[in-house]
Amino acid sequence: MQGNGEHRANDKALPAAARGVGSASPFDRAAWFDLLAAHGFASGGRFDACGAAGDTTAWLPLRVEKPGELAGLTNWYSFAIRPLYVGEEGSAAALKDLFARLRKRAARLTLYPVPDSEKDGVAAAMRDAGWWVRTAPRGDRHWLDLAGLDHDGWWESRPGALRNTVKRKAKKGVVDIALLTAFDPDAWAAYEEIYAASWKPEEGDPALLRAFAEAESARGTFRMGLARIEGAPVAAQYWTVEDGTAFIHKLAHVEDSLKASPGTLLSAALFRHVIAVDRVAHVDFGTGNDAYKRDWMNRHEPLWHIEAFNPSRIAAWGPAFKAFARSPLGRG
Repeated sequence: MQGNGEHRANDKALPAAARGVGSASPFDRAAWFDLLAAHGFASGGRFDACGAAGDTTAWLPLRVEKPGELAGLTNWYSFAIRPLYVGEEGSAAALKDLFARLRKRAARLTLYPVPDSEKDGVAAAMRDAGWWVRTAPRGDRHWLDLAGLDHDGWWESRPGALRNTVKRKAKKGVVDIALLTAFDPDAWAAYEEIYAASWKPEEGDPALLRAFAEAESARGTFRMGLARIEGAPVAAQYWTVEDGTAFIHKLAHVEDSLKASPGTLLSAALFRHVIAVDRVAHVDFGTGNDAYKRDWMNRHEPLWHIEAFNPSRIAAWGPAFKAFARSPLGRG
């Protein structure tokens, strides 16, 4: 295992073609993990674990927490960490082989946030490979399943208070909305200005977020909304669209503009665009259980924290005892 952004995984690097089961996500690509490593989120070393079964290879990008301890390569911008695959058949066997190989390298492995749809398969593969496994819900995910609805059908299903707010505030014409489908330095500077004046804590890594936005613009997935009042930027949102899903990454508004509801109007405009123009089937609001997300979304599920302990390593026994004292062994 090597630091300084270098990594090896059984003498192979994570291929750009690897992807998760189901729809593609910006957090599945090799470029995303390379970006995290380049910005210091694998300072202890990066290790792209892999396993194989037949023509299928399973991959899991990890970072070294400390000697003998590995964790999923994520940060606060990540919506999920999940296994990635090259090949169509034998994914469960390939994943079991991946975790079996990891037992030679680590006493402990931690993954978060694991999507609800992936939790059982990941935990089962770990147990089959000989790990002690503890799963626990931690955090939430809100998302929209349009299930064949067009924009108007979806909008009619939203709470009356939300629809009335958008109608009233839009009629006043105080807020000007601009939608962008390519990165613009001036618009991004306006976003950073809004964020600095918002209620949100200091941005975790603005350079990483900008690099991510520029890369998504080059791929054609970038979507951004900017709201102004009398020419002054007061709200901004950064989304991406990929493989039938819109991902809501960042949003912010200036506190003293709340009476005009610029953030709500901006959300309404972006939802209209991705549903009516981009024709998405899903919208993912990422991690967090903020109450306002329920107004826009119709699905909610937990995110999972998975801890795995290697019984062949004495160093794992103490942490495993403490973890399982909080819940029965292997409960999912």
